[in-house]
Amino acid sequence: MLLNDLANKKVGICVSGGLDSKTVATRLREAGVDVLCFTADLAQPDEKDISDVVVKMAPTGTETLVVDLKNEMAEMAFSVLKAQATYDGGYWNTTGMARAVTVKGLLGAMHERGCSVLSHGATGRGNDQLRFERYTNVLFPEMQVYAPWRDPELLDEFPGRSEMVDYLRKQGIEADVGLKKRYSTDANLAGLSHEAEDLESLETPCTIVEPLMGVWPQEAPDKVESVSVRIEKGRPVAINGQALSPLELMLEANAVGGRNGIWMRNALENRIIGTKSRGVYEAPGMELLGFCVLQVYQASMSRRCTELFRLSSRLISDHIYDGRFFDPACRAAMAAIDELAEPATGTVQVGLYKGNVFFQSLTDCPASLYNPADSSMEASDGLNPVSSQGYIEVQAVEAIAMAKAGQIKG
Repeated sequence: MLLNDLANKKVGICVSGGLDSKTVATRLREAGVDVLCFTADLAQPDEKDISDVVVKMAPTGTETLVVDLKNEMAEMAFSVLKAQATYDGGYWNTTGMARAVTVKGLLGAMHERGCSVLSHGATGRGNDQLRFERYTNVLFPEMQVYAPWRDPELLDEFPGRSEMVDYLRKQGIEADVGLKKRYSTDANLAGLSHEAEDLESLETPCTIVEPLMGVWPQEAPDKVESVSVRIEKGRPVAINGQALSPLELMLEANAVGGRNGIWMRNALENRIIGTKSRGVYEAPGMELLGFCVLQVYQASMSRRCTELFRLSSRLISDHIYDGRFFDPACRAAMAAIDELAEPATGTVQVGLYKGNVFFQSLTDCPASLYNPADSSMEASDGLNPVSSQGYIEVQAVEAIAMAKAGQIKG
C-alpha cells in the first residue's frame, strides 16, 4: 500500500512515541487519513511509565491507546524457556518473541476500534517488517498493511532524522531528538536488544552498551548469590521458595540475574532476508531460568528424547525468528515439547557470580533417570561392568566388516 491508498480507511499505527512515530502519525493526518495509534505494554524495562508514550504522541493530535500485554509476554517467555528456543549464536530471541505477542494483541484492539489497516514503523532492511506483516496476514487476513518506510513518497520526503525534525517543527510539534545515540534499543519483559549506529562496526566493543536490566560482570558483587528455582513440567513456578505468576517470576529473575551481571551477549545473526546483523542482547532472567530448566531436562530425558527435543527446539526457534510462531509446524513442535517436558519436575539451586551461572544441586526430581551407581568408577550395586563385554563384541562385528571392506577413511 502507498499513502494515496489510505483514503477512506481507518489506520491503526503501531507507535513507540519516538521521532518516527510522531512523523508518520502527523504526515498521515495531514493527508486526511483517519488515524488511531496503539502501543503495547510489554513491561519494557526502558519505559518507567508506558503512559509516557501517550503523552509523547499527544502533540500529533492523534489518540493513542495502550494495550496491556504484560501477561501475554510472560507466557511467551515461558514457552520459549520450555522449548529452550535460542537463535543464531545461542541468544534468547527476545525481539522475535515480542513481535508475535505485539501483533496479535494490537490486531484485536485495532479491530475493536474499526481499523482496517495496520501501519508499522519497521524499516525495509530488517526482520520486523516481515514479522509484523506475516503475523497480520495469518491472524487477520482481512487487515491490510501500510509500511511507511517502504513508501517511496515518505522515503523521499524524510531521508533522515533532520528532515523529520524540520517537518514536525513546521507543524508546530517540538521534536527534541537529544544527543545522538550510539545504538538503538528494543525492549520487553524478556530482554533488550541493542543494535545499529556504532554497533554496526565490528571494531566497536560490545561494552559500549550501558545495561538497562543489570550490570556488566565486572561491576557485579564480589560474592556468590545462591538461587533456587522450582520447575514443574518444564515451567518455572517458584524462585527461592516463593510461588509466583509467570509475570512476577520473570520480573524477579530479571532483577536477580541482572544484579549479578548474567547474560550480556554479542551476536552476529543471520537475518530472514539473507543479510547479517550485529546486536548486543540482555536477558538475565531468561538465562537464569533457562539454565535451571535445562538441568531438569538433562536428568529426566533419555538420549532419544533429547534428540527429538533438540530438533523441535531448533524448529521453534527458527519459526519465532521468522515470524511463524502460529504456524502448524511450530504448533506441532510445541506439542512435542509439551510431551517431552511432562516428567521435567525438580528444584534446581544455582550460584550466580559475575556473569556466570553454575550448578549447585538438583533435588525433588522424581523422574530423574540418573543412577550414580550405574556410572560410578567405584565398586557399586549398579551396572555390572562385565555385562558390557557382549555389547562391545556385537558392535565389533560391524566395525571390523566396514574396516575390511575399505569403507573407513582414517
